[in-house]
Amino acid sequence: MLTLPENVTRAAQDYAYVSFTVRMDEMQKPAQEGFPVVFGLLAEQNIEPVGAAFYNYRRINMADTLEVEAGVAVARKGVASDRVKFGTLPAGRFVTLRWHGHPDKLEPVTGMLIGWLRQSQQALDMEEKPDGDHFACRLEIYETDPEEEPDMDKWVTELAFKLKD
Repeated sequence: MLTLPENVTRAAQDYAYVSFTVRMDEMQKPAQEGFPVVFGLLAEQNIEPVGAAFYNYRRINMADTLEVEAGVAVARKGVASDRVKFGTLPAGRFVTLRWHGHPDKLEPVTGMLIGWLRQSQQALDMEEKPDGDHFACRLEIYETDPEEEPDMDKWVTELAFKLKD
């Protein structure tokens, strides 16, 4: 199931993350390797996550590699480690929608959202470069906790892409 796209205004939000450069067939790597490291450092520093875990796609070149951050919004920034960094997700206008289903089906859902943006003449906050599309903020927020709901077909994922100001 898919909700209709909606434009929202998001406030700036501190977050903790680990960066990865992966191919499409390695998209599980940031979740499997990044989220445990992020949540481990947050626990060590007594920093509370204030939202669900997410991927932030910084650069996409579907034929080659993607730069992805495995992250989570936090109540406050902490001390970075060699792997975990802290940053701020930008404030601004975003287009969002929610997908109720297996995360493996997000590629066509994303394609539908991008098509809708083109039809509605809304531009993403991104820059096309020779190595791919670079995004100000392109989130895939995993609202479902896998420990509470192991059936991936029942997961809820929010897409939130920053629009050009």
